[in-house]
Amino acid sequence: MKYVRVLMPISLMIALGGVWLVTSHHEIQATPGEVKLIAPGVWFREGELKDKGHCNNIWIEMKDYLIVVDANFPSGAEACLADIKKTTQKPVKYVFDTHHHGDHSYGNPVWTKLGATTLAHVGVTEEMKRYEPKRWQEAAKERKDVASLNLSTAELPKQTFKENKMVLDDGSRKVEFHFLGWAHTRGDGFVYLPKEKILCTGDAVVNGPYNYMGDGNSANWPNVIEKAKKFDAATILPGHGVPGSKDVLSGQQQFFVELRKAVGAAVKSGKKLEDLVTKQGEKATATSIKLPDSVKNWVDNESLGAQVEVVYKEITMDKPHGEILGGK
Repeated sequence: MKYVRVLMPISLMIALGGVWLVTSHHEIQATPGEVKLIAPGVWFREGELKDKGHCNNIWIEMKDYLIVVDANFPSGAEACLADIKKTTQKPVKYVFDTHHHGDHSYGNPVWTKLGATTLAHVGVTEEMKRYEPKRWQEAAKERKDVASLNLSTAELPKQTFKENKMVLDDGSRKVEFHFLGWAHTRGDGFVYLPKEKILCTGDAVVNGPYNYMGDGNSANWPNVIEKAKKFDAATILPGHGVPGSKDVLSGQQQFFVELRKAVGAAVKSGKKLEDLVTKQGEKATATSIKLPDSVKNWVDNESLGAQVEVVYKEITMDKPHGEILGGK
């Protein structure tokens, strides 16, 4: 794999180290496309979600190589690669797909073409087999970066693990990969750095109103986050939104608790879906459900209607929406 050699001035490294010291215990202010040093050898790039649909990326320096968290869309992968070259000379050896959605995995061919090994929990490949090639082909009609790869379906991760935990430790740094259960998808993966107390969450935990629930299990989602809280991480690097403290875990968890409580109460009182959600065609556009201000960071009026519809179906059909949508 060929990388441009970029030597960073000592003054810049000192400045970046100062950024880490200042931000390590506070929410890190970032803007899409910018790269932030989270800890020595750990970099965060906020994805251009609004304009390009990109997820966030993290890259972790080991002794002789890099681990990248999430493959992104193809254009996001290229943008991430360009910024990686500005921060380190080391090659990318592993790219971890936190889950199967296109903004986290459709860039797989970009990375493997350069010699990297894409890695994921086996649940990710199972989800891909469940939903592909349909979603890939739909994305190719809308996204030039997907279409330009000239592939008929998504590329599966090259390496998977079945256990709930996998570890990479080269003596310079220990990186743990965890599967904690079905939340956002049936293959959600977390990356934990125990020494640095940094947790990368994919979309199982986001920092803002970015929760897509179509493949999810909202009843079990808070349980997964409860397990994630046991890492006692100081810094949370979400799949979307800016980095934050452990409060991001609690807030995301409480959002689902409040959402299910509100919808459950409406169902118990005899409300029908049409009483709760306004739709234009198949799209939910508004809802009568109100959530408390304590979770407003995760609430967007445009998406709340769809989230209410998902939970209503889960409660009335007594199964996760991912199972309703994709089968067992």
